Amino acid sequence: MYIPKQFNNENEDEIIRFIQENSFGILFSEHDGFPIATHLPFIVSHKEDGSIILLSHMAKANPQWKSLNDTRALAVFTGPHAYISASWYEEENTVSTWNYVSAHANGKIEIVQDEKSLKHILKEATDFYEKGFENPWGLDDNQDTVDSMLNGIVGLRMQVEKLEGKWKLNQHHSRLRKERVIEQLKKQTHYDSNEIAKLMEKDLHRADKITKG
Repeated sequence: MYIPKQFNNENEDEIIRFIQENSFGILFSEHDGFPIATHLPFIVSHKEDGSIILLSHMAKANPQWKSLNDTRALAVFTGPHAYISASWYEEENTVSTWNYVSAHANGKIEIVQDEKSLKHILKEATDFYEKGFENPWGLDDNQDTVDSMLNGIVGLRMQVEKLEGKWKLNQHHSRLRKERVIEQLKKQTHYDSNEIAKLMEKDLHRADKITKG
């Protein structure tokens, strides 16, 4: 991912939280000489040595998995984004742009087909997405249904080798311009304008703390 220095987020914990909050990603790889992609939910896990593992699964009818084992792939996660009008800067010689937050995970894929490991991946996903529900659906309470569907899926484990975060929030503009953009974003109702405004405010507060020491 192309990341200018001012937009680069090197805080691994923050990137991990972002992936967990925006876990429905896209897995990109190559199949039969052509690029191929699948939209998938990913669960963040860790090995004992602290290295990051992404868990997912896909339909066995999907041809992508057949060329994935022991190859490197790219998982892309997108978060809030919003259009930024140059008119909001109230200054000449400015251009419109797009503010957004995204993360990329590069790593080697392991295809999982044994029943025990598949159930582990499904349980991790189910427990993650069902938490907080009043009546959560549990894997252990629906074993017969789960067992009947196992032959139709394959599991995926990505050993993350490179994790990148891009927080593009007008960092290269003056404080006054940022404040004007935030004010205008809060008035918008399209895209994720209000969420981007909150992230920009958070970035301003962080910059203030650094300045004050």
